[in-house]
Amino acid sequence: MTADNENYKDIPGWGMDADPENEPTYPMKHYTGDDHKRLNYERAAQQPLNVEILQSIERPAPTAVFGTSVPPSGLSGAIRRFAFKHSEDRYRHWLPLILADRINVVEGLIDDIKSGEFPNVFAEKGYKAEWEYNRPAMIKKVFIGAFVVAAICSSLINRKR
Repeated sequence: MTADNENYKDIPGWGMDADPENEPTYPMKHYTGDDHKRLNYERAAQQPLNVEILQSIERPAPTAVFGTSVPPSGLSGAIRRFAFKHSEDRYRHWLPLILADRINVVEGLIDDIKSGEFPNVFAEKGYKAEWEYNRPAMIKKVFIGAFVVAAICSSLINRKR
């Protein structure tokens, strides 16, 4: 068996950063010696933990700064809590987080309707701009959406028979 990387020096650009005379950031970067002191820094003060913070099981402490405007709540919060019980290298972590984001959108719509203001989904999704600048794609989306809804309705009606 031959090694595929025997001719690595023939690869264009290989080792270009090994030559100090060919430093691409030379005119902009001024070496002060601090580049090698990156690990010796004063950590920022910890932000107060006054809301629930979901934290990775792979990190010993929460990050110094985090968002507090929307703490986890409802069904999406429960799904997020489940996701953070698993390692970040698993689908059991990332897929539930994606699902929780989608559910959170629906929860937000429900909260808006409960508070008495009906969201203008047409404006928020940018359909006016899409109609003006990308009309063929929008027409295609509408027909595909209508077809999918009709297919689902048809299958539900046929299932009842």
